[in-house]
Amino acid sequence: MKELFEIVDEQGNIIGQALREECHSNPCLLHRVSHILVFNSQGSLYLQKRSMDKDIQPGKWDTSVGGHLHPGETHEDAGIREMTEELGIQGTALTRLYDYIWRSDRESEMVRTFMAMYDGEIIPSIDEIETGRFWTDDEIKDNLNKGIFTTNFEKEYEKYTARS
Repeated sequence: MKELFEIVDEQGNIIGQALREECHSNPCLLHRVSHILVFNSQGSLYLQKRSMDKDIQPGKWDTSVGGHLHPGETHEDAGIREMTEELGIQGTALTRLYDYIWRSDRESEMVRTFMAMYDGEIIPSIDEIETGRFWTDDEIKDNLNKGIFTTNFEKEYEKYTARS
């Protein structure tokens, strides 16, 4: 089944719809996504290594959870759904952090980022994630700009660390 995304203007107003394939090949089609940064009680951040089957940045380490909104879905509802689908995490509260627009030569996304605290078992979706683990802040800093993280995660991490 083909995935349909809502297209938005820079204020987040819905102005149309397009197929996933169109959105991932046309940076003029701004579409909405939710990201969740999942931290454990030691302050380490869970990152997922994207499956080699992904159409964008396969095999790179990325934000804990990231997913597109279904038509009519809120950012928070999409984040909760994606956290369950991708990591098997349920019943964990989300804290809204910030919004931003991410643009690349292939796509444009209106991102809303949330934070979650979680110390339980994580069961990564084998359909989307090759593997995952918690990273310390020093491990992340030591590996920035080395080509192992998605460019979007590096921007996300920069926004997260600059917010305080």
